[in-house]
Formats: sequence, structure tokens, C-alpha cells
Amino acid sequence: MKENMDFMICPLPEDIARLKHFGDFERMNRMIEVRLQDPKVPSILKERLKYERLLVKDILREYIYTPEEALAKLQEKVKDVTREEMETFRDQGTLDWVYINGKVFYKDDCVASFIKTRVDMRHRILDTNALAERTESFHALDEIIARMKEKGSIKLRMNMRTTLTIKPEAQRPGETIHVWLPLPVRDAQCEPHLQIITSPIAVHIASETQAQRTAYFKESYQPGMSFVTEFSYDIIARYIDPNPDMVSPEQPSFETDEISPQIIFTPIIKELAAKLKGNETNPLKIARAFYDYVTTQTVYRYVPAYRSVANIPEYFAIGQRGDCGMHALLFITLCRCVGIPARWQSGWSARPGHIYSHDWAMFYVAPYGWLYADGSFGGAAYREGHLDRWNFYFGNLEPWRMVSNEDFQQVFDPPFPFHRNDPYDNQSGEVCYTDRALLPHEYSTKRECIGWEEI
Repeated sequence: MKENMDFMICPLPEDIARLKHFGDFERMNRMIEVRLQDPKVPSILKERLKYERLLVKDILREYIYTPEEALAKLQEKVKDVTREEMETFRDQGTLDWVYINGKVFYKDDCVASFIKTRVDMRHRILDTNALAERTESFHALDEIIARMKEKGSIKLRMNMRTTLTIKPEAQRPGETIHVWLPLPVRDAQCEPHLQIITSPIAVHIASETQAQRTAYFKESYQPGMSFVTEFSYDIIARYIDPNPDMVSPEQPSFETDEISPQIIFTPIIKELAAKLKGNETNPLKIARAFYDYVTTQTVYRYVPAYRSVANIPEYFAIGQRGDCGMHALLFITLCRCVGIPARWQSGWSARPGHIYSHDWAMFYVAPYGWLYADGSFGGAAYREGHLDRWNFYFGNLEPWRMVSNEDFQQVFDPPFPFHRNDPYDNQSGEVCYTDRALLPHEYSTKRECIGWEEI
């Protein structure tokens, strides 16, 4: 069942939008309250306005650095950066920022985003550990991709642990707390094991076929309490080199619908899809054109919370900057717009010792069936000049994945009673008390690989 986010399609009133862009959130909240008390205002707009009050908290939590503070942070990591140069980075879209009360504030992870994405600045990066880790990661990917091509497939057995802890400022001893932690789904390449260990004992374990699978806890919170899942799964990665000449003349039409409010065939999406498609009729070649666009004409950048973006594919297509999920969503939307089946898949990039949230796409071309497209990994390969890896991620994934979501914007089992921090995905868990949801900074999630083997 789809999580209802249709109210995001409703545009903000002009005066409230101006206040939001200027960052005058105090006056914006007053204007929102006026609209909420007006019986003439449509209910869908009221839902959007209520949500905007929640999003203000995200902005104030994420955009915390003044220009002076951001420059100091940047100078710690990048050699000889000047204020003028930082302003150029800002104009180029490398450093994310907003206005708060008419003054510029930079995002909390803007420097990390800079180091991750500006290959042309690599010679000036002072954080040698970050550079070494990035090089080691690319080497590990190239090594396992080479082995996949040699063997035809690789199958791994992964044992994982997730630990969610409530931070001191959000602890409410004696009150009922509800926690949802992600679990592996049974999908194209993932086979979850039956045994799942939870501490404390989970109230409910969702079905392996639940689109966004979770372990659900309901407890009276006590100081020092953590919520833990341990689980195992087998994952197989098969190498395929799809040939356009082998594509079937008849193609299916499932998984080609719009999904409001994100996967929508807006005029911008239609025009971009038509431009990239041209006169081509072969769906594999068309999908490749879309993949080439999102990997070569856009730039990876850390982004604000997804729930704050009214239309993620358009945001990415217009700004040409975004993270892994934005790469995936634009690719999926373009494919669906021209009738190529495509869907979301996500969870973790799960190389032992290097586990983090990650999103990618799947698309269907007969006779090959479901294929993969990892736009952000492919884009990183392209920017680094690793064309072999760039080509690999059109059609393939390596096996270092934990798949907890096999569809986009799906409700939990049981449903989460408030607006989720991420209404579209689940990789780090969601938490609430009886009266409200906890915000991301009020809890932490640790993800570990506690064992693995090739089988």
C-alpha cells in the first residue's frame, strides 16, 4: 500500500513560498496558522501547510553554518581556500545553502559533499584518510566486478546487526516507545534467512514480501535501552552484458504508471525523455540513453531530507545535482514516461566495514527480465574515468547490498502513525512515542556486518 503524500503536489501560496525562500520562518508559521483557521482553504492545502511546519525543523537542523563557519570548515579539509573561491563553489552548486532570515547558511555536510564529488579538487584535499578510503573503495569494487565477469556470478551469505539508540535529549523513561528497523526482503537477488534475533523481542516481524520490511518493537522505554536486530541473507549477483540486438519485439507494460507525488510525468520530464529518446525504439538503447544522462550530465551532492522536496525527479533534472536516490528516481521516471517498466530498490551498500544507506533502480527489458541501474555508483565511476565500472552499473550490481525496500513510498507493517522522517524509503529505522515521531537527530542507528562468506 502506498504512503499517501499526494498533498505535496499542492503548491504553496505565493506569500508563504516567499517567506520560506527568504527564511522568515516565524512569520511563515503565523501565515500558515491563518490559513489553517480559514474554512475556505482546501483540505489538501491544509495538509501541505501542516507539513511545511515540520519541514522548517529540518531546515534549521541541517543548515547550521554561517559563511564564516563554512569557510573555516572548508579550510580544514581543502588547501588554500579563499572566501571568493567558496562563493564560486556555492554558485556552481557544490556547496548547498539556504536563506534563514535573509542570511546565507550552509548545510551541515557541505564539506563532506565537496570532498566526495569534486574530483578536480582532489590535489588540494587535506583529508588524506578520506582520499585513501575512496581509493580503496573503488579498488574493492573493481576487484569484485572483475571476479563477477570471470565467474558469471557471485553469491554471498551476509550476517548483519542493526542497533538503534535513543539520544539523551529524547529519552522519556516509562513512556511507550515504538521502533521500526529495516529487514531484508525477498526480492530478485536477495534470499532472507528465517531466523531473526531481536532485543528486546520484537512485537512483529513483517513478511519477507512486505515492500518495505521491518521488525516492529513496542516497549516501555528505560534508560540505556537499545533496539537490536540480527539477521542473515544470501545475495547473488549475476553478470550480464545485455545486447540491444537480442531485445524482444514485444515488451511488457507493468510498472509504468505514475506514483504521486514523485514519479509524475510533468512537462519537464516528458520533454527530457523525448529529447534523450529521440527516434530510438529499442528499449535497451533508450534506457542506456537515460542512464548516460544521469551519470554524465549530473553531479552527486548530499541533499536535504527527501520529505522536503516536492518533486525529486524534477529537482534533480533542473538542478542536475543530487544523491543516489535522486539518480534512481529520475532514471525510473524517465523509463516509465516512455513505457519501460522500472522500479525502486534500496537498502544498504553493505561491503563489510563500509555500510551505508544506498538507493538504485531496476528496469525491465525482455528477454533479459529485470536489470539494474546504479546511477550514483555509475556516475562516480564516470567522473573518475573508470569506464568499465561505469558500463557495469548499467544492467548489473555487485553483491555488497542489503535490500530492505523493493518499492517506493510504501507503508510499514504495522503502519507508522505519524509522518516519517523518510516517507519514501527506510534504511535507518523510524521511532515514535505515543504523541509524536522522533526526528533523525534524536536517535542513532549503527549497522554492522558481523560475518560473511562466499558460497
